[in-house]
Formats: sequence, structure tokens, C-alpha cells
Amino acid sequence: MDSLVSTAWLADELGADDLRVADASWFLPEHGRDAAADYAAGHIPGAVFMDLNAFADTRSPLPSMLPPPEQLASRMQMLGLGDGLRIVIYDDSPLHTAARAWWMLTAYGTPDVAILDGGLSKWKAEKRLLDRHTPDIRPRHFTPRQAPQGVRTLADMKATRDQIVDARGPSRFAGLEPEPRPGVIPGHIPGSRNLPYADFFHPDGTWKRDITLRAVFESEGIEIEHPLTATCGSGITAAVVVFAAHLLGHTAALYDGSWAEWGADPSTPKAPKSMGA
Repeated sequence: MDSLVSTAWLADELGADDLRVADASWFLPEHGRDAAADYAAGHIPGAVFMDLNAFADTRSPLPSMLPPPEQLASRMQMLGLGDGLRIVIYDDSPLHTAARAWWMLTAYGTPDVAILDGGLSKWKAEKRLLDRHTPDIRPRHFTPRQAPQGVRTLADMKATRDQIVDARGPSRFAGLEPEPRPGVIPGHIPGSRNLPYADFFHPDGTWKRDITLRAVFESEGIEIEHPLTATCGSGITAAVVVFAAHLLGHTAALYDGSWAEWGADPSTPKAPKSMGA
């Protein structure tokens, strides 16, 4: 299974014994949407709801941090997303949050994980079947296969020589709007480049590919062949950058604490130093 699959491919594969589908939609408060309610109102047949809030590290004061292996295994087992399965993840979020779910699983070495190109929006646009019933779930053992790979800490970032790509919007990157979290100073990591996550997609929500995708990185002088770390507000949309690099055959790391951690730490340099600077 490719790491990016089409709606036509998924429609043909639905019902296969070794295939499972998960809705990993997630929203910010300003979106005014409830991911669980949206799932209940209509989802791809057989899909389970992969609540990303339940996959955030419960021990961390930071939002959306990668869960420890035991928490990941427990959540996956409860959803029936266990060993020996092909897992296709989709979302209906403007943040393209399926990429975050893909990153979490692949960081722990999970094989056969794919993102549905275009997500639920494309599925609906093609008038494909939707379901309102929650599927019967048979818990299935899930094994994290390795210590998480490609995860950068605050200490790593202070010492890094990697190219740093910030996936937030231009205004937040420039420090021209307040941060949503108390105590977080607006701005960005000095030396980082701004590639908003939306730039990696076509207007219909499908991923850019090949030359068009490479051009997104090159537009900010990013050399995809060289070490790269992605960051954002809280590690969610940074996963879009990681998956984009993956589509081009390269590996990128993700700074999981992202600006929620860096911007709140008084010991870190920030550019600009204050709003409007």
C-alpha cells in the first residue's frame, strides 16, 4: 500500500479483511466544529473515530504531544487498529490532521499506514457512500515497533543545524498576531523559514506531488535533500511538512513542542522579539 491513496483505491478496498479506516479530524476552537459530532453525522463506511486529543501525552503540560508507547498501544487497541492491518487515515479538517495521525504511527515504526488523498471532502464530492453507524470494534493488539524516531526536543532545537520549516500562517510567523496560548510570545525560531501548511495542497485539498511539491520547498530556499525539522504552533500542522518530505522520498524530523514550548520559554531566542517588531 502506498502512503498516499486515492478515493477510488479506497472504495475498491473497503471491506477487505486486513484494511481499517480511521477518521482523524481535529479542530481548533475557532473552527466552531466538533470532530466527534461530525463523525457521527457521516463517515466513510467502517471508519472508526481517532480522537487526536486522546492520543496526546497525558503527562505533558504541552498540547498535542506524542503519547508514550503504552498510551498509543492502548488507544489503538481500543479502536481495533492493531498489528497486521493496513490502516488508512483521513480527515475533514482545514488543518489536514490526518498527517499528524500518520506521523504518530510511523514514528513508532507502524507499517502500512496511509493518508487518503483529498480526505472526506473529496469522498463527499464524488458522492461516495457515507455511514452514520459506529462500527462494531474488536480490540486488536497493537505493538509499537521502535522508540519514536524523528522527534525533536527543546534541547535538540537549541543545538540543531537543521533547516527549520515553520508551518504556521505568515502573520503568526511574523509575530503580528497574538498567540492563542497564555504566556506564549509571538514570533518564530530565528533562522527558520515559513512554509504555511496550506501551500502543500491543491485547492481541492489533494496533495501536491513531484515537481509541484518540490517547488513549495524551493520557494523558501529549502534543500529537501539536507536535514530538515518541521515546527508549527503545537506539532499538528508540522506533520504536513514531514509527510510532504516523505512524498519526495526524504525524511524530516518534527519539533513536537513547537512554538507552544519555544515561545513560552524565557531562555529561547525569538524573532521578532515582540509583536510588531
